[in-house]
Amino acid sequence: MDILKTGILPKNLSIDERYSILLFIKQGSNAETYRVKGSDGKLYFLKLFNFAKLHRSAFDVNNSLLEIELLRNLKHPNLPAYEDSGELIFEGKKYIYLVLDFIVGETLAERINRAPISTVFDVKRIAVDILSVLDYLHSLPEPIIHNEITPQNIMLDLKNNIPQAKLIDFGYARSFNQSTKAYNKDGLNLNYVASECFNNLYSPQSDLYSVGAVIYHLLFGMPPWFKDVSKFMADRVKPEEVILKERNKPLLFPNVEAQIIDFDNEILGILKKALQQDPDNRFQTAKEFIQALNGEIELDGGAGSPIKPEQLVEQKPAKEIVKKGKGFAAIAGMQHLKDKLRHDVINAIENSEEYKKHNLGLPNGMLLYGPPGCGKTFFAEKFAEEAGYNFIKIVSSDLASIYVHGSQEKIGKLFKEAREQAPTILYFDELDAMVPSREKVNNQSQSGEVNEFLSQLDNIGDSGVFVIGSTNKPDSLDRAVLRAGRLERLFYIPPPDFQARKEMFELYLKDRPLDFGIDYVVLASLTEHYVSSDIKLLVDEASRKTIREQLKRITMETLETTIKNQKPTVSMSDLKKYEMIRQEIENDLNAESFSNRPKIGFKP
Repeated sequence: MDILKTGILPKNLSIDERYSILLFIKQGSNAETYRVKGSDGKLYFLKLFNFAKLHRSAFDVNNSLLEIELLRNLKHPNLPAYEDSGELIFEGKKYIYLVLDFIVGETLAERINRAPISTVFDVKRIAVDILSVLDYLHSLPEPIIHNEITPQNIMLDLKNNIPQAKLIDFGYARSFNQSTKAYNKDGLNLNYVASECFNNLYSPQSDLYSVGAVIYHLLFGMPPWFKDVSKFMADRVKPEEVILKERNKPLLFPNVEAQIIDFDNEILGILKKALQQDPDNRFQTAKEFIQALNGEIELDGGAGSPIKPEQLVEQKPAKEIVKKGKGFAAIAGMQHLKDKLRHDVINAIENSEEYKKHNLGLPNGMLLYGPPGCGKTFFAEKFAEEAGYNFIKIVSSDLASIYVHGSQEKIGKLFKEAREQAPTILYFDELDAMVPSREKVNNQSQSGEVNEFLSQLDNIGDSGVFVIGSTNKPDSLDRAVLRAGRLERLFYIPPPDFQARKEMFELYLKDRPLDFGIDYVVLASLTEHYVSSDIKLLVDEASRKTIREQLKRITMETLETTIKNQKPTVSMSDLKKYEMIRQEIENDLNAESFSNRPKIGFKP
């Protein structure tokens, strides 16, 4: 069951008779964020800090919270405006709260997860907004270093026609003159942190490095020298060593000219200088960085010299297949499955020669199963785009024949053509109709078709063909199709969880005329147990209702009314049946010693 996370403070709680809790937004390691309404009728952000969880470096010599004291005295159009702060005792625990002006918009991380930024002009505009803040912070009599500039901490204010980037979250911010002992790295995303910070040495130049890392991410889809350090998180030293080792390699620049408008070598030269490992070779001030982005200064030799040919990497999938469409970026949620497939399948496809050196076969196929309407077919199509493979969709009627053994011949011909067109993804929709359990089939001809399918499927991955099957009836499949060397990876596709539903509403509503105040968190909370196709239907119906009532924009009220009138298409009893089937499949596979098979479905 999808459980909506709730915060410490209940809805409608009054704080000092000045602020009323409207909505819990998110939870961090030592703080929670809420949307509140002030006694003046305005909306605000309220950040609630748990005294017991704050690191000692978060306080100044007067035992005041540094983040609050810093923001209290800062004023800049690209910073959240300080409104109020205080202490709160709730249920016997002591908290500190900070109130900031409400920003109508989304984080940069949410923006690029929804749709990549496609022009260098827009990338530069965001960077200049943030650098203007840093120019202000670094030029104060007592300079302030932010220390945590990432896409998650850049907010895009959407109240005007042109989005304005604002730097948020000053939890790691410190005065440049403070002792290095005041610097705490716990919880930081190290992929955006300058190398000298690993030794507790922070400076204006380390903030500028982080801006360069954000620009690199916006252009190329990941931070520079990216390394997944999640498996090293138990040992805080090891991730730093892994990243430093990676940064000893040349910085590579994937070729994204086809995806990024006005992309040229000038931005690469700027990045090369911004991301120098030696702080003395970087931009020395935010103003200098801005001038370079605006084309007001030319970079000198060395760090700003032309990019070497070996640093330019063609961003092409295996075997020169050009990736079409947005791939996984078009899928809301399902992050666990996307990460799993990118790691286990796509990496193997793109590094096939390395697999051959280790005498490893390429992945063969997978089965997607679960309730109808949860996006199995859409996921398969986007997987093909992400991998850069040709995509062939087959339904049972495509293989039907009036002749004896005719279907067997069609199956053989289909796999032959897939091999010839490799790399190819063969997607079999409603696989249970094509490969039914032979224990339940009395027709000898149909048993022969199943045998032919299984024969063709054996180790097909080595031929550059990856097979995906989907079914709403996994218990009707012939079990032999799930053996190693066939559809050896199984994934349960459930109804979308809270985060996925929120992203789906954002995705389906983004290109439609919207009224101010659409609350995606509320929409997601109202649609528990709705499948993916239900959410698309809700948005379409809200649009139709808007047209019928001759309204100019889709309102929050229209969406809520539509949800109230449209029940989920898959009943709770059916969802429980699918969960039971899932458990039965897992138990059966364990009993048959499929111990090396990846766990089915998502982690609870």
